[in-house]
Amino acid sequence: MWYQTNVSKILGIKCPILQGPFGGNLSSVALVSAVSNAGGLGGYGAYTLTPEEIFKIDTQIKAATNKPYNINLWVSDHDAEDVSEEHFKQAQDLFKPYFDELGIALPSKPESFRSRFENQVDVILRQKPAVFSFVFGIPAADILEQCRKLGIVTVGAATTVDEAIALESAGVDLIVASGFEGGGHRPSFLASAESSTTGTFVLVQLIKESVKTPVIAAGGIANGRGVAAALTLGADGVQIGTAFLATEESNATAMHREMLFSERARNTTLSRAFTGRLGRGITSRIAKDLVNQEKKFLPFPLQSQFMSHIRSAALEQEKWDLILFWGGQVAPVVKHKRAEALMNAIVSEMSGQ
Repeated sequence: MWYQTNVSKILGIKCPILQGPFGGNLSSVALVSAVSNAGGLGGYGAYTLTPEEIFKIDTQIKAATNKPYNINLWVSDHDAEDVSEEHFKQAQDLFKPYFDELGIALPSKPESFRSRFENQVDVILRQKPAVFSFVFGIPAADILEQCRKLGIVTVGAATTVDEAIALESAGVDLIVASGFEGGGHRPSFLASAESSTTGTFVLVQLIKESVKTPVIAAGGIANGRGVAAALTLGADGVQIGTAFLATEESNATAMHREMLFSERARNTTLSRAFTGRLGRGITSRIAKDLVNQEKKFLPFPLQSQFMSHIRSAALEQEKWDLILFWGGQVAPVVKHKRAEALMNAIVSEMSGQ
């Protein structure tokens, strides 16, 4: 049967369909449990959460499903702890017209950022979710060894063949081949994200030629046809983001979900303007205005903190073209508004192959 793959066996799930683990407060317990209960692998993006918040969310997920689920973290969770006054003044000057348009004051310089990855991992090892996935790098060898001893399946993301080879050398259980079509951040870690923009179906084939670790295709997949194509090209599973983000169970705002079903979703852009790291979302005025201005942006996550003021005011004033709505290039083919309906449709389409 199509669903009996190495990925489904390793993860202990019925169908090799993983829900993208959205960060930035877009994940929800309801979505994770809906996907897992329907036979896939629900995922929760926890990189913005404190260790205490991760513990609370994990407890809630365990109460909502007895099936395997995934908690996701960012290995590299910052690009700089602080910025100079000169750099911050450049960012203020660049974005001042948008603050003026919204009638809000420019914020003060963001506080220094301190990595919380190690403390977050401690919670993962203590709570023992079935799956621990990570992006933007590879955890230290002792962390991966502890996961193996505890029976936690590890899943790393690669945007290039070199990254896939590095993940296999580190001993991860599964590799996500993250194509540039996908929504959200480009999780590159060996080269710049701008130079790591291979499409999903090419990337899957290249990685399959280079590693023996089972591969999960991610980016540009939203239905049974996409799943079938990925499996045909050698993937052992798929990760679906945008189609699940558009469902009512996700923690996206109602307007975000509406945008994913609108004509605006036909156009997406890769930009660093909103967070300081390259990510794909529905094309916005800010992303178009500030092409080639990246050197003036603040590093991640200080840029996110800086832009949060624009986002809050723009949401309140309904100035949607000033907001980044995450989404992948596949958004125009998304149809389902409930996670279970999406899962059932994919299984039905695949079973009819």
